[in-house]
This record gives sequence, structure tokens and C-alpha cells, in this order.
Amino acid sequence: MRDVIANRPIRKNADRMPVKPNMSNYERERLGFSWAAAAKGLAGLPNGGINIAHEAVERHLDTAVAGRVALRWLSMSGEVRDFTYRDLSDQSNRVAHMLLQLGVAKGDRVFTLLGRVPELYLTALGAWKLGAVFCPLFSAFGPEPVHQRITRGDGKILVTSARLYRRRVLPIRDRLPSLEHILLVDVDTDEPGIHPFHALLANADDTPMMAQTRPEDMAILHFTSGTTGMPKGAVHVHEAVVAHNVTGRYALDLHPDDVFWCTADPGWVTGTSYGIISPLTVGVTNIIDESEFDAEHWYQTLQDQRVTVWYTAPTAIRMLMKAGPELPKRYDLSALRFIASVGEPLNPEAVIWGNEVLGLPIHDNWWQTETGGIMIANFASTDIRPGSMGLPLPGITAAIMQRRDDGTLREAIEGEEGELALRPGWPSMFRGYLYEEERYRKAFADGWYLTGDLARRDGDGYFWFVGRADDIIKSAGHLIGPFEVESALIEHEAVAEAAVIGKPDPVAGEIVKAFVALNPGFEATEAMERDLRGFARKRLGPAVAPREIEILETLPRTRSGKIMRRLLKARELGLPEGDTSTLERM
Repeated sequence: MRDVIANRPIRKNADRMPVKPNMSNYERERLGFSWAAAAKGLAGLPNGGINIAHEAVERHLDTAVAGRVALRWLSMSGEVRDFTYRDLSDQSNRVAHMLLQLGVAKGDRVFTLLGRVPELYLTALGAWKLGAVFCPLFSAFGPEPVHQRITRGDGKILVTSARLYRRRVLPIRDRLPSLEHILLVDVDTDEPGIHPFHALLANADDTPMMAQTRPEDMAILHFTSGTTGMPKGAVHVHEAVVAHNVTGRYALDLHPDDVFWCTADPGWVTGTSYGIISPLTVGVTNIIDESEFDAEHWYQTLQDQRVTVWYTAPTAIRMLMKAGPELPKRYDLSALRFIASVGEPLNPEAVIWGNEVLGLPIHDNWWQTETGGIMIANFASTDIRPGSMGLPLPGITAAIMQRRDDGTLREAIEGEEGELALRPGWPSMFRGYLYEEERYRKAFADGWYLTGDLARRDGDGYFWFVGRADDIIKSAGHLIGPFEVESALIEHEAVAEAAVIGKPDPVAGEIVKAFVALNPGFEATEAMERDLRGFARKRLGPAVAPREIEILETLPRTRSGKIMRRLLKARELGLPEGDTSTLERM
């Protein structure tokens, strides 16, 4: 069913690359890799233990990196502010002392509800220096998601803006008994329990502070998006920084002299792991753009900031594709040498588009909130098979598992579909779901972490995403992965994006229904729908092709870039839509 485009590998030759990849020989690196050796590549605390802030900032202070720009903030108003590694050290020391003065102790939860502004990054580093737990919230959350997460996470401190406080927090303030202090980053008010962030910061001590945290001490609490049921609080520890550093160098090919731009919001795990921690541990210049997506603005940023490594989402790539191939020709993107993508599977067409239009293939990778870091990736030095998730990172053992009739697991053979599973033991693996031990235990079986994602592995070890286990469509005895159908539809010249759901049917059990958004210049007509159905039948066969296709102006997706299939399904079936606070407003 997969189009031949996925069988045309993009060949790599590490010897011909302008920058030698950090991992020039994949097989050799896997054979010689150990997490213990990787941990020794970081500094560790002087008296033992490990702390994320120490590895991200403090260990650079006695090196040439200290004066390098660590964060370059591009505000929506056009202001540009640079923070060197020394600046980050000084300012995060002040944040740590400020939190200490407010009664924050080791293990306490420090929440942020902010856009991509410097105060968010300083709060994260300051919390880790104090030994507190950083808990980022996405700024588009509505009051109820904020209430759920702060309540479940026992939030003690919240750093936010005046606008977000009024809209998201004030309506639920009396339902947050654990929340003792709110710090506003843009208002000089001092009411009971509400304080001006910058006034307190200016008066805070700037002497160095570094908690003696151990590898297993909680450092980050990430909540899943809560698209089904209550959000889960995934617990991550300070030892995770070892994986953040390794995967940044291997999967994103980060070098110390890179200018790196991760477009993800720190309210999601990608924006914390690879928008804060990983690049700082390598010593790069990290671009922080406050603005939302705009194709011209993004190309302008890539050009003006001379970005060398760019990490973004498939949705953003598809929106750039929709903007057309002529637009990037107006910009100088010659500094760019590596592009990677995460958030949902990257369709083969997007990989090819990057190679043909931007002059660089887009390297898809796969991981989850629970894994804390990249697990499977397409690397700078390895061939790309468009549509594939890639190969497991050194130190990661991945397999495709199927359940026997007695409930035990067996490893699937080449080409068989099953649940993607990982052998536990990597440093950024989540250590639990907060206060949900049984739910955590159910994620493991027979010595494997079961991801809930369905995939297959080919004969050369490349993994291919099929779909979430709960997204699989069962139609007339066929198990159909939405991604396969979506990828086929996107091959049509008229289709910019596609999302597929299973629609109940009295005969087949479910039928495949597709929702598509069109590229400019194409009209939503009955003739177009017929053309798309015929196109899909040729690509996929009648058993798998969508029986129904509906053309929408845009598809609903979260700010983190994931198309919300469950929202489309709820609307189709007339069911409650649930929490839509993370929905991107177009």
C-alpha cells in the first residue's frame, strides 16, 4: 500500500558533509555505547550527584562557552535580547534565591503558565538550582486544564503574566489550595499572594546556588495533553539530562558552534527537553521566537539568525509546503545544514519536499512525553527512508511486540505490525505517573515499556509508524492505520493536510472517513471529492481507501502540532468535544 516514494532512500555520505556528524558510523557507535560512559561525559556535581542546571549552564562557566550567546529571544514586538551563558547563570541564581525567599524547598513544584518569554527559561533553571520541580503549562490552556494540572501536581508557585492570570487562573483561584504564591512577569503589583517577578528578582541574592540533587531526584513534571481522560503527570528526574545531551548530539547533530532553533513551546515536552535542556548542555546558541507560525516570518528568522539546525513539527512543514515552493527562494537559507521533525509522523512527501525545495531532507524522529527524549531517529549520517521513524538511538533497544492468546508477549517478525516497545533503562525514562502507581505498572510487561504506538520494522532495522493503538480502524476485518491513508492522500497535488478517523458502520463495523484541507488554487467541490476518492483507491486499494472524504478549510490541531483526530471524530458523531483549550486558533 505504501507508495514507491518511501522505497527511494535518500543516500548519505558523511565524508562529503560540510560538518562531520557527531555519529559518523551508526553501527560502530551502537556497539560501543553505554549510558554509564555517556554520564561521565558530563561534569556531575562537585560532591557527587547530578543537576540539570549545572550541566546546562554552570559547567560552561570556566570555558570559552561562558561568553557565548546561550539564548537569543525574538519578541513579537521585534525586540531582540541576548543572554550569554554567564548571564543565565547570574539570573537563574537570583531566581533560585527568590524562590527560596518565598518558601520553596527541594521537591516543591514550581509551575509556569507563560508564552516563550525569557522568564520561563530563567524560572526553569532557577527551580532546578534550588532542587525544586519545574512544571511547565501550555499558555493556551483554559482554566479547567490549569486547575487539573496545578491541583494534581500540588503546585506551590505559579509564574505567569497578568493577562493569563486574569483569563486562566483568577476564575479558579479559590480552587487551588496548594498554590501559595503567584508571580507576574509584566505587572508591578504586590497583593496578598501575588508578587511582581522582576521587582523580587532585582532584590534577590545573586550568589551561586546549586542543590545537591541525586540522579533519581524529581526534576520535571510533564502532563500529557489529556485528550482522553484526566491528564497524566509523567515524572522525570535529574539523570534525564544525560539522555538530553546524548540525543541532542546524535539525533539533532548539535555542535557547540551551532545556532539552533526548536520551534516547540516549553509547555510541551519537546520545548523543555530540546528547547531548553539539550541545546544548553551542548553549548549552542538557542533561538527563542515568541511569535506564532507565519511562513514568511519563519523563513526570515532562519535567514536573519543564520540558523544551522532546525527542529520543528510536521504540521509546520506541511504549512510551509502549502505556502508554495517559491517563497523560500526569496531567503538565504545557506547556513541551514540539518532539519529534524517531531510531534506526529512525517509523511514521505514532506521529506522529499525538504530535499527538493530547501535542499535538505527532513529527519523524522520518534519519542513520547514518557520517554523524555528521542528514542528513534533518522540521523545525519544514515540513509533516510521517507516515511520511516528511523533507527533506535545508541543505548535504546526497541522491538515490535504482539500478544499471545495467554496475554504474554512475543516479538514480531520482520514486516509484522505490533506495539512498539522499549527495553527500560535509559536515563530520561519517566519514573512514574504522579500518584498513579497502577497506571504506571500497566505501561510495562515482560521487561518492556509498551508505548501504545503501533509500528513495524523492516529487514534493515528501520521502524515505520502505523498509528496509535486506540486510533486503529477496524473495517470489515481489516486493521487500518490512519497514517497510511493520510500519507496517500497527501500525495495528491491538491491536498495540504489530511486526517482520518473510523466512522461506525452497521455492516463493516467501521469505515474510513478522511478530512482534508486543500492547497491554494484548488476548490472544495463534489468533483474534487470524487477525484480524491479515486486517487486513494488506486494508491491503497478499496479495502483501505476512505469511503467518505470531507473537505475543510483547516484541520483542528493542537499548538504542539498534532492534528486532533478525536475532535474530528467527536464532531462527526455528535459527541462531546471535551477539552479544546489546546486547539490552535487559526
